[in-house]
Amino acid sequence: MKLIIGLGNPGREYEKTKHNAGFMAIDLIASELNVAINQNKGKGLYVKTNYRGESVILLKPQTYMNLSGESVRAIMDFFKIETKDILVIYDDLDLAIGKIRLRAKGSAGGQNGMKNIIQHVGTQEFNRIRIGIGKDARIPVVDYVLTKFRKEELVDFEEACVDAKNAGLYFLTHSFDDTMNKYNKK
Repeated sequence: MKLIIGLGNPGREYEKTKHNAGFMAIDLIASELNVAINQNKGKGLYVKTNYRGESVILLKPQTYMNLSGESVRAIMDFFKIETKDILVIYDDLDLAIGKIRLRAKGSAGGQNGMKNIIQHVGTQEFNRIRIGIGKDARIPVVDYVLTKFRKEELVDFEEACVDAKNAGLYFLTHSFDDTMNKYNKK
């Protein structure tokens, strides 16, 4: 069984903000699988389904970004999912808008949701897809991540979310090394 987690903040006021890139990508995966992420457990919304013979859970933690690890740990424990079988999709300030980067391990890179997941999972060695949201030195980070995309940024961002969706689906039937080789573009 695999667990794909999209990070974001719950609530209408956070919809379509840069910090909700993970939610947007996982919603695309759910749409592709023709399921709704609407069951409540472990401080998150989830759905359990199958894709080409692989059981998969899609999870949107509802703890707000900085406490995402609480929900991830609860779902991993309940469904007895190993760390090697999780994939976290989240926003990254250090990547340009429209870019994605896959890694099998690493630090949180200043992303508080990832810091909390690392704390609760007990390791930095788990699969992740970072979706670039860029940054603006004129805007404090805490404000920037909660802004919506400008019209001219949307095409590149939406393309990155589609790439993240495709990589997530590919991961369900391939190793993460194969997934990185296919989707990490130079």
